[in-house]
Amino acid sequence: VQLQASGGGLVQPGDSLRLSCAASGFTLDWSTIGWFRQAPGKEREGVAYIRRSDRSTGYADSVKGRFIISVDNAYDMVYLQMNSLKPEDTAVYYCAASYSHTVKLDVIDLYHYWGQGTLVTVSS
Repeated sequence: VQLQASGGGLVQPGDSLRLSCAASGFTLDWSTIGWFRQAPGKEREGVAYIRRSDRSTGYADSVKGRFIISVDNAYDMVYLQMNSLKPEDTAVYYCAASYSHTVKLDVIDLYHYWGQGTLVTVSS
């Protein structure tokens, strides 16, 4: 299994950025993919998740209304569209996959596979 996160970079406050997560090598279909982030000196936190079964989504309160998670028709690319970026969004962003149909963002241990992370820096 491989999860490859990409799309990070340096942007200014208010800008948009789209992260991509390429998922491959699954012998069993993933059920949930989540995006997480970790800022320097802080714990990893969940940002958004999407269910394979019905494409339902969930978001952390801190990004609700600004970020959108989506999946392509082949279920091998998951995107995180980030709008109205703020300096506090600066972090390394990771995508992770779970076989759980019910996991949300609070039980990181139920995400079985992790990508390598991509750095997002929001600064003027």
